[in-house]
Amino acid sequence: MAARLKNGIVRYFKDNIGIIIALLVMCIFLVVFPTTRATFLTPKNVFNILRQNASNLFLATGMTMVIILGGIELSVGSVIALSGVVAAGCVINFGLPEIVGFLAAIGVGALVGMFNGFVICKTDIPPFIVTLASMNITKGIALVLTGGSPIRCMTDTFKFPGAGYVGPVPTPVILMIIVFIIAAFMINRTQLGRHIYAVGGNAQAAKFSGINVQKVKFIVYTYTGIMSGIAGLVVASRLYSGQPTAGDGAEMDAIAAVVVGGTSMSGGSGRLGGTLIGVLIIGVLNNGLNLLGVDSNWQYIVKGLVILLAVYVDFIRNKKAGR
Repeated sequence: MAARLKNGIVRYFKDNIGIIIALLVMCIFLVVFPTTRATFLTPKNVFNILRQNASNLFLATGMTMVIILGGIELSVGSVIALSGVVAAGCVINFGLPEIVGFLAAIGVGALVGMFNGFVICKTDIPPFIVTLASMNITKGIALVLTGGSPIRCMTDTFKFPGAGYVGPVPTPVILMIIVFIIAAFMINRTQLGRHIYAVGGNAQAAKFSGINVQKVKFIVYTYTGIMSGIAGLVVASRLYSGQPTAGDGAEMDAIAAVVVGGTSMSGGSGRLGGTLIGVLIIGVLNNGLNLLGVDSNWQYIVKGLVILLAVYVDFIRNKKAGR
């Protein structure tokens, strides 16, 4: 058992050595740079990074599976907005218990994911187009429900998933760990995980081998919707409100984390372990740019360049492998 664990750790570092070095270089720079060294490694800032990027990890676990399938999911950011609005609205507008609002938020995410999966499975419309349309529909519903204004909810129970603590540890960090363990088990230790890789590698061959390709796609998109719903309720809880503009650009951060983590945009390969490091890289990058006082508009440019570089590295890797 100990030998297997040791081999697994060694293989993990070997497979992800490039992005691990990139993360360490970023952290070392922020530790030694004069304007950030006093604040970057403080427990408060470290927990802040993890808290703020918990929602990105939720999205990225689903996005990893979608991209391994050879698809894409652009509606996750809008689902964050709608699910947060629904969670707060259930409590404030209808007087329902907070747990009902939380379950409703997850249910909204599941419904959007099921809709995306159904349309993708039953038509020849590319996932990019389906989820782009879903992104706009979902965003529009959130705006219609709120009239463009946030729904404030300040109850202690509502705040707990996003702004609460279990001992010294923020609740989102605990949720992040639980979600990652479940997702890693799904993709590495279950038949579904094996089928995801098979479909992403060659859908036609997977179909001939007896795999229900449509079912696999439907489950993955539904799972991604559920993760988006959880991310939405955590974000709404952290902001003490359901905001129709919450989640703007979240899909880009999730995609960035996945491709930086080494998942191939052409499908068939990728690991959640790499995605985890990708999430940390994006989180440290965002936090570092804020600590350095970089204008938010320039931050979009930097993250765009990071995505471009990661996709280019993926292209070179696939070219060398003859894929």
